[in-house]
Amino acid sequence: MLGGISTVEGSQNTTESLGRFAVEEHNKKENTVLEFIKVVNAREQVVSGKLYYITLEAMDAEKEKVYEAKVWVKPWLNFKELQEFKLIGEVVASDCSGACDPIN
Repeated sequence: MLGGISTVEGSQNTTESLGRFAVEEHNKKENTVLEFIKVVNAREQVVSGKLYYITLEAMDAEKEKVYEAKVWVKPWLNFKELQEFKLIGEVVASDCSGACDPIN
């Protein structure tokens, strides 16, 4: 659906790559040392390019936390930009199979 937000179809490598990019860019901007763990969920919106809404887990000072990132991609311009990166909560259990629920 044009302009609507939908689940990302296709390669898990793409969403993992975007998740890693989001963590790296956040670390550069905020001078932090988050370590990417995995993508929990990914959605996309067709704009001038694609806007990806990525829910991911990252390690922050020995604690697994859940973040939401927005990454804007224009492949024809070789353009990729982190638009937003915010903490949602901590991972409920240390061993989550599938999607983990954050603590708010």
